[in-house]
Formats: sequence, C-alpha cells, structure tokens
Amino acid sequence: MNTLTKNPEQRELFGHPIGLFFLFFSEMWERFSYYGMRAILTLYMVHEHTDTFNPGLGWTPGEALALYGWYTMLVYVASIPGGYIADKFIGQKKSVLYGGLILIVGQSILAVSAMWAFYTGLILIIMGVGLLKPNISTMVGGLYKKGDIRRDKGFTIFYIGINLGAFLSALIVGYVGEKIGWHYGFGLAGIGMTLGMIVYYIGMPYMKHVGNFIGKDGTEEEKALLNQPLTPVEKDRVKVLLLSFLIVIVFWGAFEQAGGLLNIYTQSKTDRMLDFTLPLIGNQVPASWFQSLNALFIIFLGTFVATWWAKHKLKGKEASSLFKMAVGTMIMGAGFLFMSAATKEFEANGSSAMYWLVLAYLFHTIGELSMSPVALSFITKLSPVKYGSIMMGVYFAMTGLGNKVAGLLGESAVGFGEFAVFTGIAVFTILFGILIIALLKPLKRLTHGAEDDEHL
Repeated sequence: MNTLTKNPEQRELFGHPIGLFFLFFSEMWERFSYYGMRAILTLYMVHEHTDTFNPGLGWTPGEALALYGWYTMLVYVASIPGGYIADKFIGQKKSVLYGGLILIVGQSILAVSAMWAFYTGLILIIMGVGLLKPNISTMVGGLYKKGDIRRDKGFTIFYIGINLGAFLSALIVGYVGEKIGWHYGFGLAGIGMTLGMIVYYIGMPYMKHVGNFIGKDGTEEEKALLNQPLTPVEKDRVKVLLLSFLIVIVFWGAFEQAGGLLNIYTQSKTDRMLDFTLPLIGNQVPASWFQSLNALFIIFLGTFVATWWAKHKLKGKEASSLFKMAVGTMIMGAGFLFMSAATKEFEANGSSAMYWLVLAYLFHTIGELSMSPVALSFITKLSPVKYGSIMMGVYFAMTGLGNKVAGLLGESAVGFGEFAVFTGIAVFTILFGILIIALLKPLKRLTHGAEDDEHL
C-alpha cells in the first residue's frame, strides 16, 4: 500500500510510524516543562529570601534536598496508579491527555508567588506526571508489532525528543528563572506543557489503534487476556522485570544527583567565570545551564550509542537488554570519579573547574543511553498485555525510589562531605554492575526468548 493511501495510523516517516513523531514532540514539550522546572527548583529553594530583585525561599541545602527527594520520588511513584487507571478504566491515550491538562494547571500555579501555590503546584505536577509518563511510553511500544526490529530504535528516537526538551528547558527556563524571576521560569514551563498537549491532540488521528482501553476497544483476543491468569512464561518474565527494577533504583539513585547535590555544588563551589563576555549572561555561566549538558550529549550521541550496540550484537557479542543496563550503570557511576577529583581541587584552591562537570555529565549520558531507553523497550517486550501500563508505571515508580535515594545521598553530603558521597557512588555502582553481569545467564533463561527475535 502506498504511503499516500494508507490510513493515518499506518503512515510512516523516516521508516517509523508517523505517530512516533507526534509522541516525540508531545514528550519533548512535556519534558521541557518538567526539566525546566527541575533546573531551577532547588536553586529557588536555597536562594536568599531577602533578595529584593529575585527572592527565593531561603531554605538550607539540607531542607531543599529533602523536599527535592520526596517530590521527585512521588512524581514517579504516581505512575503506578496512573498505569492502573489506564489499564483498568480509560486507556493510555486518554490518560496522557488528562495528565497533560493537569500538568498545565500545576505548572501555571507555580508562577504565583505564594507558598500555597508552591505546594499546590507540586502536588498537581505529581498527579499529572503520574498519568502521563508511563502511558505515553507504553504507547510508543504499541506502535510496533511483536518482533519489529525497529522498536529499540524507535525508543531511542523518542528518548532524543525527551532530551531535546530537557536541553532547551535548562537554557531557556534556567536563564529566565535566575536572571528575570523564578516564577516567570515556572510559568514558562507551563507554556511548554501547553504546546505539548496541542501537538498531542493534533496527532491523535495518527494513533487511532494505539493506547485505547482494551476493555472497550480491544480485539476479542485482547479482551480475553484481561480475564485470564498469567501463564508460567508470563510469570517468569514478570520476575525478570521486577529484578531489573533493582538496576533502575541504583542507576537513578546515582544519576539524579544532577538536579540536587550536583546542582547546588555547581552554584556554590564551581568556578563558572569565563574569560570573555556572552550576550545576556555576561561572563558567568548560570548554574542551571549545566543541566543542559546531559541532554545535549544525548542529542548528539543517542543514535551513535544505539548503532554501536547493534553492531556489537551483529558480531555475536553479548548485547541483551540486561547487559546494556548493567554496563550503563557502571559507566554512569564512573562519571562520579571526576566529581571526586573536583572536590579535591576545591579543597586545594577554593573552587573547582567547569570541565570536571562536563566530563561527569558526559559519562552519565553514555551510561543513560545504554540503560534508560533500553529499559523502556525491555518492559514493552516482556510485560503481559493486561499489565502493560501498570508494569511501565512500576518502572517509573522505581525511578521515583531512585530519586528519593538520590535525595538522601545528597543530604548525607552535609555530614560526610561531597568527596565521600561521590566516591562511594562510583565504587558501589561499578561493583553492582559487575554483579548483574554475573547473573545474566539465569535471568536470560527466564525471559523465554522474548528478545531473540529482535536486534538489540
């Protein structure tokens, strides 16, 4: 069938279902909203309340990191009820739409300069992300039939969209928040979310057979699966997924230092002065701009890392999803060794160079590309049909627990010091990755060949 005569949901662009690119831009703007707010959240909380130009909350770093840990944990833990609502009541497509609308309200309320607005906005964002995040990712997997070798690459493209939004938000929202006003930055994040929902609504005709509530619009076979107990094979695969979630907790517990401890370290202990002057910012780089490095590296390295793993697989070498996730955790953890060096330089000179942060974020990015998009694809391969969104919700809940761990680790730096925290994270993640690799054979047997028909 010619592309021009295909139904909207069957059309392709650059070799992928056209619905992927509507989800790409929807998620890009949603992540612009979320990461833009995240880039300035802890900075806003610790900024002096007495600043007449751009007052913050005046909290201590410990107080800010404690709230940051709870907030980022709950944002992702809310994905469990979000996935349950989608699977049992309204489907993924409507869950994404309703979640996006709640996010628009939450981000907009944060633009109000009042404590009630601050807490109300955070609560609404938690609810909105809980509905949207697990379901939009599950919809990406639903665009591809079982055994479609394009699935992993599709998730990598989707992941680049996530980080394009994150890159732009750290620069734009970060600048507006720090230089113009914190609440203007929060309001700008709300505008980004609105654009995301407009793109999503326009793209809905291209996703007619994706994300619907199976209990109402599914095939007879799919409806039957809703009422059948899990088979022994499905139970084994769920066991593997639950074990893989341990990797998720460890990975994000380390990685999410970016928005907390690393963000505060960048502001207070990094020499951000330039030898030249840039328009708008002068000769000092805003601390929030370093949040864009991870996203920038992903945009440039995303397809390279995916291609490298594909070639690795074609050479007959180990390249299963669990192996990639373990290696990614080790690479990401190694990035903290650069921060250990940065703290030593700070102790000697009173400040540390910016290149330590650049190197740390580079390693974090390579590790993330080997772990996160692979994990998203892995879940859609192994999850039973009746629990597709719920399992994705559990994945994001584990991400949330990792975020809480990140907050606790950040708080511990107050007592133990940054060097001990950074070095401890690096050593633990590397040893943990080695342990997972040692357990690969029994774990792969429990997948019952779910990955054998795809190029990983």
